Amino acid sequence: MTIPTPSVLLSEAEVAECVAALAARMAPHVDDETVAVCLLTGGLWFCADLMRALSRLGRNLAFDALWLASYGDARASLGRCEVRADLQRPLAGRRALVVDDVFDTGLSLSEAARLVKDAGAGEVLTCVFARKPWPQPRAIVPDFVGWEAPARFLVGYGMDAAGAYRGLPYIGALN
Repeated sequence: MTIPTPSVLLSEAEVAECVAALAARMAPHVDDETVAVCLLTGGLWFCADLMRALSRLGRNLAFDALWLASYGDARASLGRCEVRADLQRPLAGRRALVVDDVFDTGLSLSEAARLVKDAGAGEVLTCVFARKPWPQPRAIVPDFVGWEAPARFLVGYGMDAAGAYRGLPYIGALN
Protein backbone atom coordinates (compact mmCIF):
# COMPACT_ATOMS: atom_id res chain seq x y z
CA MET A 1 0.00 0.00 0.00
CA THR A 2 1.36 3.42 -0.96
CA ILE A 3 1.09 6.08 1.72
CA PRO A 4 0.40 9.53 0.22
CA THR A 5 2.81 12.35 0.97
CA PRO A 6 1.01 15.25 2.65
CA SER A 7 1.28 18.70 1.13
CA VAL A 8 3.20 21.01 3.48
CA LEU A 9 1.10 23.84 4.92
CA LEU A 10 3.45 24.96 7.70
CA SER A 11 7.14 24.07 7.68
CA GLU A 12 9.06 22.85 10.73
CA ALA A 13 10.64 26.30 11.11
CA GLU A 14 7.23 28.01 10.85
CA VAL A 15 5.84 25.64 13.50
CA ALA A 16 8.70 26.62 15.84
CA GLU A 17 8.07 30.34 15.15
CA CYS A 18 4.35 29.92 15.96
CA VAL A 19 5.13 28.12 19.22
CA ALA A 20 7.65 30.78 20.30
CA ALA A 21 5.25 33.63 19.49
CA LEU A 22 2.41 31.88 21.30
CA ALA A 23 4.58 31.31 24.39
CA ALA A 24 5.46 35.01 24.43
CA ARG A 25 1.74 35.93 24.34
CA MET A 26 0.92 33.39 27.07
CA ALA A 27 3.80 34.04 29.49
CA PRO A 28 2.11 37.01 31.25
CA HIS A 29 -0.96 34.81 31.94
CA VAL A 30 0.74 31.77 33.51
CA ASP A 31 3.18 31.17 36.36
CA ASP A 32 5.05 28.33 38.02
CA GLU A 33 1.88 27.27 39.89
CA THR A 34 0.01 26.74 36.60
CA VAL A 35 -0.59 23.13 35.56
CA ALA A 36 -0.41 22.41 31.83
CA VAL A 37 -2.96 19.71 31.02
CA CYS A 38 -1.98 18.08 27.75
CA LEU A 39 -4.74 16.41 25.74
CA LEU A 40 -3.42 13.08 24.57
CA THR A 41 -2.37 11.88 22.27
CA GLY A 42 -2.18 14.55 19.59
CA GLY A 43 -1.39 17.44 21.91
CA LEU A 44 1.82 15.85 23.22
CA TRP A 45 4.15 17.24 20.52
CA PHE A 46 2.83 20.79 20.83
CA CYS A 47 2.60 20.72 24.64
CA ALA A 48 6.23 19.60 24.98
CA ASP A 49 7.45 22.38 22.67
CA LEU A 50 5.20 24.97 24.33
CA MET A 51 6.41 24.06 27.82
CA ARG A 52 10.05 24.36 26.67
CA ALA A 53 9.30 27.74 25.04
CA LEU A 54 7.59 28.97 28.22
CA SER A 55 10.54 27.72 30.29
CA ARG A 56 12.92 29.79 28.15
CA LEU A 57 10.74 32.79 29.18
CA GLY A 58 11.02 31.94 32.88
CA ARG A 59 7.68 30.11 33.22
CA ASN A 60 8.04 26.54 34.49
CA LEU A 61 4.60 24.97 34.48
CA ALA A 62 3.72 21.68 36.12
CA PHE A 63 2.57 18.94 33.73
CA ASP A 64 -0.41 16.63 33.66
CA ALA A 65 -2.30 14.87 30.90
CA LEU A 66 -5.85 13.92 30.08
CA TRP A 67 -6.49 11.29 27.45
CA LEU A 68 -9.72 11.92 25.59
CA ALA A 69 -10.85 10.18 22.41
CA SER A 70 -13.40 11.71 20.07
CA TYR A 71 -12.13 10.62 16.65
CA GLY A 72 -10.81 7.06 16.96
CA ASP A 73 -9.29 6.33 13.55
CA ALA A 74 -11.99 8.29 11.70
CA ARG A 75 -11.54 11.62 9.92
CA ALA A 76 -14.60 13.10 11.60
CA SER A 77 -15.54 13.45 15.24
CA LEU A 78 -17.67 10.69 16.68
CA GLY A 79 -19.69 13.38 18.46
CA ARG A 80 -18.73 12.27 21.98
CA CYS A 81 -15.62 12.11 24.14
CA GLU A 82 -14.39 9.03 25.91
CA VAL A 83 -12.04 9.53 28.88
CA ARG A 84 -9.29 6.95 28.51
CA ALA A 85 -6.98 8.32 31.25
CA ASP A 86 -7.84 10.91 33.88
CA LEU A 87 -5.78 13.61 35.56
CA GLN A 88 -3.06 12.60 38.02
CA ARG A 89 -2.16 15.94 39.64
CA PRO A 90 -4.33 17.83 42.17
CA LEU A 91 -5.77 20.98 40.62
CA ALA A 92 -7.78 22.38 43.55
CA GLY A 93 -7.57 26.17 43.42
CA ARG A 94 -4.82 26.19 40.77
CA ARG A 95 -4.74 27.72 37.31
CA ALA A 96 -4.83 25.06 34.60
CA LEU A 97 -3.83 25.46 30.97
CA VAL A 98 -5.51 22.88 28.73
CA VAL A 99 -3.28 22.28 25.67
CA ASP A 100 -4.39 20.56 22.47
CA ASP A 101 -3.08 20.21 18.93
CA VAL A 102 -6.09 21.18 16.83
CA PHE A 103 -9.43 22.89 17.45
CA ASP A 104 -11.96 21.45 15.03
CA THR A 105 -15.46 20.83 16.40
CA GLY A 106 -14.48 22.08 19.86
CA LEU A 107 -15.83 18.95 21.54
CA SER A 108 -12.56 17.71 23.07
CA LEU A 109 -11.49 21.12 24.32
CA SER A 110 -14.92 21.82 25.83
CA GLU A 111 -15.00 18.46 27.57
CA ALA A 112 -11.43 18.82 28.83
CA ALA A 113 -12.12 22.31 30.21
CA ARG A 114 -15.20 20.96 31.99
CA LEU A 115 -13.29 18.02 33.48
CA VAL A 116 -10.47 20.29 34.67
CA LYS A 117 -12.94 22.72 36.23
CA ASP A 118 -14.76 19.79 37.89
CA ALA A 119 -11.37 18.67 39.29
CA GLY A 120 -11.27 21.95 41.22
CA ALA A 121 -9.13 24.23 39.06
CA GLY A 122 -9.56 27.84 40.16
CA GLU A 123 -9.07 29.08 36.59
CA VAL A 124 -9.04 27.23 33.27
CA LEU A 125 -7.23 28.62 30.24
CA THR A 126 -7.24 26.84 26.89
CA CYS A 127 -4.64 26.74 24.16
CA VAL A 128 -4.50 25.07 20.75
CA PHE A 129 -1.82 25.03 18.12
CA ALA A 130 -4.18 25.07 15.13
CA ARG A 131 -7.76 26.34 14.86
CA LYS A 132 -9.77 25.19 11.87
CA PRO A 133 -12.80 27.13 10.62
CA TRP A 134 -16.12 25.55 11.48
CA PRO A 135 -19.51 26.26 9.85
CA GLN A 136 -21.42 26.56 13.13
CA PRO A 137 -20.80 28.10 16.56
CA ARG A 138 -18.72 26.03 18.96
CA ALA A 139 -19.27 25.71 22.69
CA ILE A 140 -15.87 27.14 23.60
CA VAL A 141 -13.42 29.64 22.17
CA PRO A 142 -9.74 28.90 22.90
CA ASP A 143 -7.94 31.55 24.95
CA PHE A 144 -4.75 31.12 22.91
CA VAL A 145 -4.34 30.00 19.29
CA GLY A 146 -1.01 29.48 17.55
CA TRP A 147 -2.14 29.22 13.93
CA GLU A 148 -5.37 29.76 11.98
CA ALA A 149 -5.54 26.61 9.86
CA PRO A 150 -7.43 26.02 6.63
CA ALA A 151 -10.43 23.70 6.47
CA ARG A 152 -8.37 20.69 5.41
CA PHE A 153 -7.51 17.35 6.96
CA LEU A 154 -4.32 18.14 8.89
CA VAL A 155 -1.52 15.73 9.73
CA GLY A 156 1.87 16.04 11.37
CA TYR A 157 3.06 17.64 14.60
CA GLY A 158 0.85 15.26 16.58
CA MET A 159 -2.10 15.19 14.19
CA ASP A 160 -2.75 11.88 12.50
CA ALA A 161 -4.64 9.87 9.95
CA ALA A 162 -5.52 6.57 11.64
CA GLY A 163 -2.34 6.76 13.73
CA ALA A 164 0.00 7.67 10.85
CA TYR A 165 1.89 10.93 10.27
CA ARG A 166 1.96 12.13 13.94
CA GLY A 167 5.75 12.35 13.96
CA LEU A 168 6.08 14.70 10.99
CA PRO A 169 7.87 17.87 12.15
CA TYR A 170 5.64 20.02 9.94
CA ILE A 171 1.90 20.47 9.39
CA GLY A 172 0.61 18.88 6.23
CA ALA A 173 -2.73 18.20 4.58
CA LEU A 174 -4.00 15.05 2.91
CA ASN A 175 -6.85 16.55 0.91
